[in-house]
This record gives sequence, structure tokens and C-alpha cells, in this order.
Amino acid sequence: MSSKNVLVIGTGTIGEPLIAMLVRSKSALGIDRVLFHKNTPLQTDRSKVWALQRAGAELFVNADRMESFLALDMEPVGTFEDAMNASAVVIDCTPIGLKMKENVYRKYESPDRLFIAQGSEFGFGHMYARGINDDTLPAAVEGQSGKYIQVVSCNTHNLSILCRLLGFDGDENVLEEGRFLCMRRATDTSQDTQFIPAPAVGKHGDAVFGTHHARDAFHLYQTKGEELSLFSSAVKLNTQYMHSLYFQLRRSKPIDLDEVKRRFNADELVAMTHKNSTASVFSFGRDHGLYGRILNQTVVVESTLTIHNDNEVIGFCFTPQDGNSLLSSIAATCFHLDPDSYEERIQVFKPYFFDEV
Repeated sequence: MSSKNVLVIGTGTIGEPLIAMLVRSKSALGIDRVLFHKNTPLQTDRSKVWALQRAGAELFVNADRMESFLALDMEPVGTFEDAMNASAVVIDCTPIGLKMKENVYRKYESPDRLFIAQGSEFGFGHMYARGINDDTLPAAVEGQSGKYIQVVSCNTHNLSILCRLLGFDGDENVLEEGRFLCMRRATDTSQDTQFIPAPAVGKHGDAVFGTHHARDAFHLYQTKGEELSLFSSAVKLNTQYMHSLYFQLRRSKPIDLDEVKRRFNADELVAMTHKNSTASVFSFGRDHGLYGRILNQTVVVESTLTIHNDNEVIGFCFTPQDGNSLLSSIAATCFHLDPDSYEERIQVFKPYFFDEV
């Protein structure tokens, strides 16, 4: 496959900004065309479709729904099958990535085509987070007829970067245990339904890891040959702003607060903040981010950092929603298209990494 076309499946809270980011920077990213698939023709969505098309993205739909889209003044370029055959990378931004893999994507497997899924689609493929296990990408995609990558969820990105910076001294694993409480927003600001009137606690569905956040981080690090002791809990809060994360990392070696801050400040994937509310951090991202997104893996609240018993780091941080996973999807895409230049190409987004929020 000589083309460097990218197809995004879905136009929801992850799909829409991802399409926009790809088409905005396609030349710098080494992409020829940005294609997107929308399943359902809705009049309420056509303004979004028109905006993406004006930016340069190309709409593809199921053949049996072509006339329905045309009736709503949305003009597809071709069918879903056309888009699949034309694309070197397919990024699934729907909540049914695993189902799509088994029922659809298997038919289009090729050594030259990469499939990427988002979030908690556990089992979709090789788990990946930008800045955590980039060194495992070559082995994940080389010499395989079916190439599948699962970009982990935004909260998993967050706790994984904390583990890398505080649970390792150089290459030495010094993390004895990591515990996390994910305080999740109820819905995205773009969603009209499923908002909740009060906090709702989540189940510990996994006896070993608690929730999928710790489980996924464990398997993410396992791709690097590391096995971490992690446990996470989750509670959904009645807010639309940002996820918050409480972390408690116990090390086998002592560490002081100055060293913790030095590590955070030195890493470009971490933003520090003196703000203590998600409202003010979310507002910063809306005003100064890319399509409202902060692309750092985490925003650490400096005033909450403390050391307990010389070896336990405790604090709060905010998760930049889908910003961190959007970057990982683009990084994996660029790696597949040109592994020698992908690091350089994704620097086009460097202005949206903040040292301080």
C-alpha cells in the first residue's frame, strides 16, 4: 500500500477532535488524506460534518445509508469499503472496537495496515501510551499480517506517567505499590445525556487491580518486561470538566519533595499547576489548548504533593481528558507511516504541551 491515508471511525468526543488535529497538521505528519466514517445520518450532526469537510477531511458512509446522508445535504466521498481499502491506518473511536475487530477489521488485515482502538477496549491489541512504551512499537507491528494497537484510556495515561517518574530510579524499578483513586467526570461537555445528580462510586470488578485503570497500566508496563503492583478505584462525579486522580506511590527507596518536583518539572509530558480546581484548569485548556485540549499526560497540583515516611509520594493531579490519548493515537499513526521520522513529526504539537497551567 503506497498511500499514507488515515481513516477515523466515529465522530464523537474522541473522533471529532482527532479528525480535526490530523487534517490540520496532515502535511507535517506525513499524511496524504484524512478520511472519516460516520455511521448514522443526523441533522444535529451535519454542522460538525460540514466543518470537518471544510477543513479538508473526507466523509465516507455505509453504502446503504448514502441516500440518507445526501438527503440531509451531507455529501460522502464514497463508501465504508472504499475508505477501508484506501487507508494505511484505521483509528476506531467507537465504544465497540473489539466487536469491529472481530466482525469487520479481520477482513481487511494487511501487513501494510494498522488498526488502532481507544480507551478500555482491552484485548484489542498491543497496549500503548506515548512516552511510556514507545520502544515496544517496532516489535508490536513488524512482521504481522494483522496489526492492532490499543491506546489506553486517558486516566491510564495519567497514572502510568506517575509510575514512570516516581516508581523508577533510572532503569531500576523501585515501586513497591501504587494506589489510585480516579474521580471521573460524569460526561463530556459535548454529551446531552447520562449526567448524574450526585457522586456514584464504581465497583472493584477486578480482584487484583480494582478497576481497569490499574489493570491496563499493569499490562502496559508488562510490554516493557516490568510487573508493577497497582490498584485503582473509581468514583464518578457530577461534573463535566475534568477527571481528577489521587495517587499514593510507595517506593523501596526514600525520596524528598524537591526531587519529586524536579522530576515532574523536567518531563515535557507533565504540566504543573498552582490551581486547585478542575474548572480553572479546564478553562485554561479551552482557551489555550488545541481544540480545547491540553496534550500533556497529566496536570500535577503542586500544593498537594507530600512525602509520607520518606518513601511514599502522595498527591492529586488532573487528567487532560482525551488530550493525552489523542496524542498517543497520532504518534502510533506516524510511527506506522514512517518509523524513522515519527518523533520529529509529532513535534508539530509541541506548542500545546505546557510546563505550567
